[in-house]
Amino acid sequence: MKKSEVPQDKGSVSEKGSRELYYALDENGEYTTELSTGWEPKQIVQNHTLSELEERINQAQQDVKNGLASPIVYFMELKRMDWQIVADYSGIWKWRVKLHANPSRFQKLSDKTLSKYAEAFEISLEELKNYKGD
Repeated sequence: MKKSEVPQDKGSVSEKGSRELYYALDENGEYTTELSTGWEPKQIVQNHTLSELEERINQAQQDVKNGLASPIVYFMELKRMDWQIVADYSGIWKWRVKLHANPSRFQKLSDKTLSKYAEAFEISLEELKNYKGD
């Protein structure tokens, strides 16, 4: 895209007083940088993505509240992680993390195991143990 074509739409980037850096072609056909205040299609996609994430977090919270999922599922969604990322950060096999998503299995976990999850989610052990979907 040419420098003159770099989008300057209003969006969340411009509302915060920030701008994004784009690479564009100058008059000589060479790459240069140009600042943009935003691009409407990108903003639409980002808003949709954030809305989807919020729905997943709310569903996980409701599942914990209803006893259908353990707090691991809620904090995984809240921190925008998936099973593999939780496994990697906690050092627990992915198949075990999925088992621990079951509330009855979660209740039987040792503090040592729960501490691994708490550290992965960057929360306290007490916060993880006491989360009830509230």
